[in-house]
Amino acid sequence: MNDLPEVIDICCGGRMFWVDKTNPRAVFMDIRKVPMEKLSNGAYFEVNPDIVADFTKIPFPDNMFSMVVFDPPHLKCGEKSFLYKKYGTLKKNWEEMIKKGFEEAFRILKPSGTLIFKWCDSAIPLKYVLALTDKQPLIKHSATSNSGKAKTHFLVFMKEAK
Repeated sequence: MNDLPEVIDICCGGRMFWVDKTNPRAVFMDIRKVPMEKLSNGAYFEVNPDIVADFTKIPFPDNMFSMVVFDPPHLKCGEKSFLYKKYGTLKKNWEEMIKKGFEEAFRILKPSGTLIFKWCDSAIPLKYVLALTDKQPLIKHSATSNSGKAKTHFLVFMKEAK
């Protein structure tokens, strides 16, 4: 029996994506740690990854995970803002970051493994992000925000079998 996790979330943030935020089948990674604090909206929030690492340099060997969750920052915001605390921020070199993130996600993914990718197009349209990878998604679902100004896209990719 393999005791290693099957899934990695390479930008876990506050694990908002997860039903079970302590799922033992997953390893949670983020570039930052944020201690538990009460936010301006009254909610408590923390970023407490199992591993602190950059998604452009993932510290795992090739072909290790059956599933990779990739929900990178999608906003440009100040480091003291509410949005930064919850979601992180895009850097000036965001294209290079996202391109390298896709490369790293596919590198650590096992053949026939699944990549779950989430993107909100409030700052950058999805078509510009998808142009940064040569991989094609199998499934795409989009949901419009309550304001109608942004869409959140959920995409499923599958790594080719060897």
